[in-house]
Amino acid sequence: MTEINLPRPDRSIERYSMTGTPIALEQRKASDFNRVAFAAAHVVADPFADNDPWLTPAIDWEGTLRFRHRLWDLGLGVAEAMDTAQRGMGLAWPQAQELISRALKEASTRQDALIACGVGTDGLAGSDYSPGQIVEAYQEQLDFVQGQGGRVILMASRALAASAKSPDDYLETYARVLAKANEKVIIHWLGEMFDPALEGYWGNRDHDVAMDTCLEMIEANADKIDGIKISLLSKEKEIAMRRRLPAGVRMYTGDDFNYAELIAGDEEGHSDALLGIFDAIAPAASKALASLKRGASGEFFDILEPTVALSRHIFKAPTRFYKTGVIFLAYLNGLQDHFTMVGGQESTRSTLHMAELFRLADKANVLADPDDAARRMRSFLAVRGVH
Repeated sequence: MTEINLPRPDRSIERYSMTGTPIALEQRKASDFNRVAFAAAHVVADPFADNDPWLTPAIDWEGTLRFRHRLWDLGLGVAEAMDTAQRGMGLAWPQAQELISRALKEASTRQDALIACGVGTDGLAGSDYSPGQIVEAYQEQLDFVQGQGGRVILMASRALAASAKSPDDYLETYARVLAKANEKVIIHWLGEMFDPALEGYWGNRDHDVAMDTCLEMIEANADKIDGIKISLLSKEKEIAMRRRLPAGVRMYTGDDFNYAELIAGDEEGHSDALLGIFDAIAPAASKALASLKRGASGEFFDILEPTVALSRHIFKAPTRFYKTGVIFLAYLNGLQDHFTMVGGQESTRSTLHMAELFRLADKANVLADPDDAARRMRSFLAVRGVH
């Protein structure tokens, strides 16, 4: 049994004994699941670049693309260039363009690669834009992704949230953008807990009132919409909206607190998945989804439920810093040799946060090699002054 010294809130040191059983890495295809499942894949930073991380992103393209192949090997889809902890917060549109191009090229080398790409308005800064200007910003990115042959995830717009005068501005903007879509798109409603600049999206701070406007938009443009991903961290709101969606429009859960029960669903329906946590727990997610298709719902929950406590910790407030935990897990699992992030975001979580993350990852059985994970954790703690 592997043991490691971990810090506690009272400044003492705990001798922690690891008990997790790693989940085996098994190749699967998307057809092995009865849910559509995307992971919002992270970008691997280049730790050797001579740059200012807060100002200029440096990307390890080989590592970044290798990680996407890993997700595809597990049957998961890649939600590309829409990671809200990096897009617009360290990763600007020029880098996103290159990421989209490279990822779509890699996807084209496979027969089974599920991928959709984020389209937004992050080229706009400020708060005084007309619906027409916002449509043009969306159009630039929409044309690029469609020109590359990619599917579209229509991301929430900070510029629209800051500029809209009424719910009608949202209805007009989305109708005009969706009219230019070649194929059905996924809508993304991102809550203010992920991005404070999106508070009041759809024209109201009350999510229930905002939901009415969003549903009005979906009903008016249902022929252009594959589904909607909502990230409000409320299973009650997601279920309520799911039950009101037009026939044929999917609900993609973005609820990193309650995803297991939302994906399993109930007698009135279920959610598909587009989740940041699936980046971090991909082998567990893949195995659980395969179990669900076999009708082994007990096994599905046995695998996935232990990961929920870990996910809630990673996505705890301030939720916009969640990617730090996701990439720390990638480091612990040997998927990258360093804990360096685009935008210098490795600094956004405390040593105690990381220590608890390690405990929860062990209990969730998502540390691929416990001995190596412990070695990497010791190196991290030594830098933070814990021995």
